[in-house]
Amino acid sequence: MFSNRAMEDGLNNPVSVYVLLMAGQALCFSLFFTVQLVYHVTVIGLSPLQLVLIGTVLEVTCFVFETPTGIVADLYSRRLSVLIGIALIGLAYVLEGGIPAFWTAMTAQLLWGIGYTFTSGATEAWLVDEIGAEAAGPVFLRGRQAWLIGIIIGTPAAVGLALIQIQTPMVSAGIVMLLMAVTLRVLMREHNWSPAPPEERSTLSHMRGQLREGWHLAMARPVVRTIILISLVAGLAAEAFDRLSIAFSIEQFSFPALFGRNDPIIWFGLNGLVATFLGLAASELFKRRGARALGSGDPARLLALCAGGQVMALIVFALSGSLLMAFAMFWVRTIISVIHEPVELAWLNRHLDSSTRATVISMTGQANAIGQASGGPMYGWVGGAVSLRAALLLSAAVLAPTIALYNRLRKPVAER
Repeated sequence: MFSNRAMEDGLNNPVSVYVLLMAGQALCFSLFFTVQLVYHVTVIGLSPLQLVLIGTVLEVTCFVFETPTGIVADLYSRRLSVLIGIALIGLAYVLEGGIPAFWTAMTAQLLWGIGYTFTSGATEAWLVDEIGAEAAGPVFLRGRQAWLIGIIIGTPAAVGLALIQIQTPMVSAGIVMLLMAVTLRVLMREHNWSPAPPEERSTLSHMRGQLREGWHLAMARPVVRTIILISLVAGLAAEAFDRLSIAFSIEQFSFPALFGRNDPIIWFGLNGLVATFLGLAASELFKRRGARALGSGDPARLLALCAGGQVMALIVFALSGSLLMAFAMFWVRTIISVIHEPVELAWLNRHLDSSTRATVISMTGQANAIGQASGGPMYGWVGGAVSLRAALLLSAAVLAPTIALYNRLRKPVAER
């Protein structure tokens, strides 16, 4: 039998729980999203406008709930916020995979969005409070690696289950998420954070005060302010690739028979698997050589280069004349995001206070949601009225200003 101390140092260790959480979410994410867009196009038969409207519902939901749920995490409990979010996402997966209809896809996005906002900010704030801001950067990268490993496991499982019935991996993802919520309820602990006093949790005025405090902090610190603006611009650009890339690939390219089956799901599954292996290799290499960017260094130049790489990959993807080239740009985007996300998150957390950390991180998510909700219908209209290629090129133009925004934060050489 394990002693209580062994359990605390092992399964209940915050780093172990965070890594488990990332891997489990990624497994379910890949089970669901490997087939979701193919399911939307081939089973439900959604148009380009309907595809982005589903995304718009998700992002409007995130916009409405992101900051309130971040405040809940700061005033009540980060742990509780994460558990609620995981359970709601599981319900969304089961609903969308269980009933193939436009209205269920829309409703599931509503549930998914609310669930995501409960986890967004709260997960990172919980980890930083438990282990400290300086120690969190490498753990964020480990979490990203665990995420990639979860995708490596989940992607072939999604393809195999989808060849039996396309909805099976989607429903399975929901069931696993619900089981994960139960598991986390046992393993996840909060030792280094205390909730606000009951009298502060019970009034809207204190919630408004929490929001004002987080907003003033964000606006007073250039790094935080600029990252929120970058999140908004990135959101404006995101929906074209996120919602239309699969439809573009199906429209533009032929998919040769593979393993005796002429099914695009196999190709998309292999594409995701290759991207994940490359991302995992890139994250391991960066973990060994990029410690300064994850610690106390100035990562603005690196993040500007990542933003430039994302823009170029989008352009080449939209103009590609072959399936292999399109997939290669997908791989490039994955490698860049593996490096970009933990670096930016660690940098942001170094400029936040514990009392408003989840609230401010949620503000970045809310800015991204505003962007996606605003940009999505535009790309859907352009994709239907002009072409999917035109919508993708437009998104690259919208994303380009993030390069300059990161460069504005670069410190002079004498200050580094």
